[in-house]
Amino acid sequence: QVQLVESGGGLVQAGGSLKLSCAASGGTFRGYAVGWFRAAPGKEREFVAGLSRGGSMTEYADSVKGRFTISRDNANNAVYLQMNSLKSEDTAVYYCAADERRWQPPRSPDEPHYWGQGTQVTVSS
Repeated sequence: QVQLVESGGGLVQAGGSLKLSCAASGGTFRGYAVGWFRAAPGKEREFVAGLSRGGSMTEYADSVKGRFTISRDNANNAVYLQMNSLKSEDTAVYYCAADERRWQPPRSPDEPHYWGQGTQVTVSS
């Protein structure tokens, strides 16, 4: 059973950048489709970015296309979310998720099998 731990969240001004990391233990990301989701205050968890199990396919929510980039580092068994040009509406708790049962990136919060505990991202305007 894989365990996921996110890091890299924090407070940043609008227009700034942050890079989130997700470390896995008990398994390697090569065997999982992975995704980043977020939950803003008072809102449901939503899809942000996803990477297929083979790493060849990426998907992004329309709201982050062109600003966020998901990537995987097999050597360090980590998945990253590079976030640029941050906006106040990006403020949320960000979660890493993984699923060994699918090849495509998970897009629904109902899909992933494993979740991290989340990391807070706050963008000040």
